[in-house]
Amino acid sequence: MKDNNITLSGSEKIGLISNLATMLTAGIPILEAVDSILEDTKGNQRKILEALREDLIQGRRVWSTFAKFPRVFDKVTVSVIRASEEAGTLDITLKDLKETIRKQQEFDDKVKSAMIYPAFILVVFMGVFLVILLVVIPKIASVFGRLKFDLPLPTRILIFMSNLLIEKGFFVLLGAIAIGVSMFFLFRSKRNFFMNILFSMPLVSTLVMQIDITRFSRSLYLLLYSGIPISQALELTEDVVVKKSTTVMIQACKEMVTSGKNLSDGLRTAKGKIPTIMIKLVEAGEKTGSLDKSLSDIAEYFDYQVTNTLKTLISLVEPVMLVIIGVVVGGMMLSIIAPIYSLISDVGGAR
Repeated sequence: MKDNNITLSGSEKIGLISNLATMLTAGIPILEAVDSILEDTKGNQRKILEALREDLIQGRRVWSTFAKFPRVFDKVTVSVIRASEEAGTLDITLKDLKETIRKQQEFDDKVKSAMIYPAFILVVFMGVFLVILLVVIPKIASVFGRLKFDLPLPTRILIFMSNLLIEKGFFVLLGAIAIGVSMFFLFRSKRNFFMNILFSMPLVSTLVMQIDITRFSRSLYLLLYSGIPISQALELTEDVVVKKSTTVMIQACKEMVTSGKNLSDGLRTAKGKIPTIMIKLVEAGEKTGSLDKSLSDIAEYFDYQVTNTLKTLISLVEPVMLVIIGVVVGGMMLSIIAPIYSLISDVGGAR
């Protein structure tokens, strides 16, 4: 029975596979290796190892245990483990799998870390916005209220928002939560629609394409290196990409390969959507009988390309966000200062 609640971090998964690979390479029987690792393991790792130990005692294979934890081991990993057990090369495959997961983890970390700075700027902006509404505006509003001064529209809007937060903050919070939940469910129901809009944006579409190619190439390399037939390997890689057009491309490749043609012929059907260099490298690998090596080279190349594209994207996003935040905060401060300046001018004119 599958357990969808158990997850492992990238480092935990690498550690688990690395420990198994090391002990199996040293010639230790797998059941004894599992017992040894269990002595110093806790949390979800322990649950997985206990399930593995129980299955091994009952004569089951490692892959059947891994298949029970789909949020830890994806279809590619399970298929690779299954093929290696049938070929008797589990120790070697675990080493390769550890290296592949490590590279994938480093790749994912690059993408996540690139999002940290924009998210930080957004949080700081929201903090400044709330401080102005909850601390600055009420004090200014009380002064304007005593003076019975006609305020410009932007200032009245700020005072209204401030009063709303102070007097009906609980209801505002409930409304914000309701809107957030509604947006979440709307996104889930129309996920493809929203993702297609995001993926069609300039530079973002290039970045997503490069990410998909990196994941596709790395997964296909691992599957082919493990001895899995290319048509089956292509089917498994459909789950590792995020863009619909990439999935369609993989399906077209699978149909072409099934009909007796080469992988490069399938990739040409998507020419213009994927870089020509990928098609050329795959074609060269097919001619020399080293397709898996070519796919590994493609993954390394596009991993580097993703890093460069991320740097470019962040270098564009940062100043744009700072300008927008500066304009918004500046506009708020101007809405506060303008009536004060007008009041001072009126007083000076009256004298």
